[in-house]
Amino acid sequence: MAVGLLAGLLALAGCGSPEPPDPAPQEIQTLLDRHARALLARDEAAYAVTLDPARASAALEEFDHLAEVPLASWGYRLKAVERQGGDRAGDDRATARADLTYRVEGYDSGPVTTERVLDLTERDGRWYVTADRPGKGAAQQLWQQGDVEAVRGARSLVLGVGQSEERLKAIAAAADRAVPAVSAAWSRPWAGRVVVLVPASLDAMGGLLGAPATSYRGIAAVTTGEVGGGPDAPADRVIVNPEAYGVLGEFGQQVVLTHETTHVATRTATSAATPVWLSEGFADWVAYRGTGRTAAQAAPELRRAVRAGDVPAVLPDDKAFAFGGDAEALARAYEGGWLACELIAERWGEAKLTAFYRAVGAHPGREGAVEKALTETLGTSPEEFTAAWRAFLRDRLS
Repeated sequence: MAVGLLAGLLALAGCGSPEPPDPAPQEIQTLLDRHARALLARDEAAYAVTLDPARASAALEEFDHLAEVPLASWGYRLKAVERQGGDRAGDDRATARADLTYRVEGYDSGPVTTERVLDLTERDGRWYVTADRPGKGAAQQLWQQGDVEAVRGARSLVLGVGQSEERLKAIAAAADRAVPAVSAAWSRPWAGRVVVLVPASLDAMGGLLGAPATSYRGIAAVTTGEVGGGPDAPADRVIVNPEAYGVLGEFGQQVVLTHETTHVATRTATSAATPVWLSEGFADWVAYRGTGRTAAQAAPELRRAVRAGDVPAVLPDDKAFAFGGDAEALARAYEGGWLACELIAERWGEAKLTAFYRAVGAHPGREGAVEKALTETLGTSPEEFTAAWRAFLRDRLS
């Protein structure tokens, strides 16, 4: 009697069989695995099978856009699934968040990772991909902006959308010249190759950066990557602003690509301890090295200020390098950083400049990084270096 009563109470308390787990996440992960394998193998028929038949035509556009991109890997890691119910009998819908990871063959030592949101539909017990878009705060990928054309240089890969083959080849040639120029100035080991993305417009550039396009108006190119990334980090991407880059002459375009390639080469030695004046100044120093350009030619905005008696009191802080503000002030910040590196190279030598850069980046944090490197690498103090820099500006720009 007691046993029967206990069993009844347990049943009433809900201690029966547990609810079976939702099979959807595993089924969706299996679908995404098939989806990825088909794309990587360039198997359009197998890829189409993973797509919602009602949306297959539109979804196949991304497959076509990627045709020329040399992919070494492509995969999804499911993070979360939200079931939403169906809109008609026999259908079910879900939204999935997943990390897309991919590698470009010959360039990425490790995978690029970006969050994606996928809309899915279940019909007759089978899941299909309906739509695929960037996750919240994630940037667009180049192939989502149109057909990607790939141009391989000797030391570069240029991927463009809405650009002529002639223009992409010219950018690849400039990138190929940039790589040995950087290697000659930066003696530390690096990949010795560069990936350049050329979107169709300034607005498209903003999409790739996940930021307002207006912030980059007048900026010819930027470099994205993992600061302090190790040997397994994905390759940095140099993203060209086709509008600002296009109005430059051949010399200016070469300076831009050599500058950005320097960021690629120095990425592992750059950290949160590195002030922007040093990272940008060093990149400009490499870009102008050996060109014969004088300080007056390469630093016109700072020259105007110095000749007007407005010699900066201190090296530019990080805020001075913010995009989207006063263009002349931004130019003066870049020019001041370049001339600080030029001073080190002239007075202490190029090897000491490289050693100084590495010493600052190796410091555990921003506070004290420059001060310690100035003392231990150059044998000077912040006060002495600032005074020397100000005198250098007067000498070269007056």
